Amino acid sequence: MTAYTPLPIPPTTLKELRDTDDSGRPFRPYTARADGVPLNCVGSPLRCCLRAIEPGERVALVSYAPLRRWAAATGADPGAYDESGPVFIHAAECGGPQDPGGYPFARPGALRTVRRYDADGRIAGGRLVEIPEDVEAGFDQAFREAFSRPEVALVHVRAVEYGCFQFEVRRP
Repeated sequence: MTAYTPLPIPPTTLKELRDTDDSGRPFRPYTARADGVPLNCVGSPLRCCLRAIEPGERVALVSYAPLRRWAAATGADPGAYDESGPVFIHAAECGGPQDPGGYPFARPGALRTVRRYDADGRIAGGRLVEIPEDVEAGFDQAFREAFSRPEVALVHVRAVEYGCFQFEVRRP
């Protein structure tokens, strides 16, 4: 059992992203295929339900600005720290994570950044994590470190390879 809860993209946000994404682009779903046509996304992470895409699923690649959306809900002003990036979501409602246990998209040896943000939405540090064999212990330690600083309100986990947002964890 993980010590912290990885958060998927909230359902209300997903509904908005399925209309227009955070970069103003219209929603363009497609069917995931393992052969690369039109886009080889099988195995890529779905941020709506925190699992990998399977062949035949209807998905979309959308621009998502997690810090901007959190800031709008809390009154924070991230200023220049606001950013958006591509994430995969299901084309229709999926019900969210079905297996609420463990940290998603975590394979031993993969590199992740754990970016810390304060209540104003400003970066309050970060840490590079090479995911160890004991995935839960590795992430638990990184989150304990982050939240040991009282100014840290939330953290974003991102893949180093592409900078993709993986999931968010908020102060317990």
